[in-house]
Amino acid sequence: MLLAIDIGNTNVVFGVFEGEALRTTFRVEASRQRTSDEYAVLVRQLLVAHAIEPRTISESIIASVVPPLTDVLGNAVREGFARAPLVVGPGIRTGVAILYENPHEVGADRIVNAAAAFERFRNAAIVVDFGTATTFDCISPRGEYLGGVIVPGAQVSLNGLLAHAARLSWVEIAAPPRVVGRNTTHAIQSGIVHGYASLVDGLVRKLVAELGYPCAVIATGGLANLIARFTETIDMVDPDLTLVGLRILHERNRERHA
Repeated sequence: MLLAIDIGNTNVVFGVFEGEALRTTFRVEASRQRTSDEYAVLVRQLLVAHAIEPRTISESIIASVVPPLTDVLGNAVREGFARAPLVVGPGIRTGVAILYENPHEVGADRIVNAAAAFERFRNAAIVVDFGTATTFDCISPRGEYLGGVIVPGAQVSLNGLLAHAARLSWVEIAAPPRVVGRNTTHAIQSGIVHGYASLVDGLVRKLVAELGYPCAVIATGGLANLIARFTETIDMVDPDLTLVGLRILHERNRERHA
C-alpha cells in the first residue's frame, strides 16, 4: 500500500491507498519540535488505530511546503517502514508543464493539486485550496500550470483580527444563522464565511475573464466544505484532492523511483 504525506504549515495529512482506493486518512499537527523517531512511532500508531497494518506500507510519497519538516518526515518513513519516500520536487515527472516565471517558487502542494485536477477534468480548471493560505491555481486546457492567487487563509485572517482587536474574543469558524450578525460572534462568523465565499466568487470570475475560457472549479482544504456552500462558482469539493494528486504523481514516477 502507498502512504501519501502532505506536509502543510498547520497540519500533516496522511492518506493510505490500496491501488486507486483511498483506504483512510488522518492528520497531525505540523510540529517542528517532534523528531523523526517520534513521527515514526506516531504514524505507526495511527495506522494501527485506523486498522492498517504498518508492514503493509510498501511505498511512500511526500509533498511539503515546510522545508524543515521534509527531511524529518522523510527520515520517519525510512525508520518506520524501511522505505525511502519519493519527494515531490525538481526532477519529478508531474505531467504538468509549469509556466510560472520561477517554477521553483511554486509550492509542491499546488503542483500536486494541478495534476489531480487536470487528471479529473482533462480540461481547464481552477483549484481553490483552503489551507493556511487560500490559494487559487489555474490549469490551462492543455494541462499547463499557469499560476494563480495567494490570499491569507480564513484562520490566519481571524487570528490577525483577534490579535489586534482588544474587545474581540475567539470564535469558532462556522456558518452563522444569517448574513446580518446580531451579536459579535455571528458578525465575525459572517465576515469569515460569507466574506471568503464572496472573495472566492469575485476572484474566480476575474480569473476566468482574464483566461478567456470556462474553467471547472474544484475546492479542497480544511474549510472547503463549509465555505463552498455559500459560493456560486465552485463546482465540486474534494477534501482529498492533494492526496489523490500524490498517488497520481507516485504512479508516474514509480519506475524511476524504484
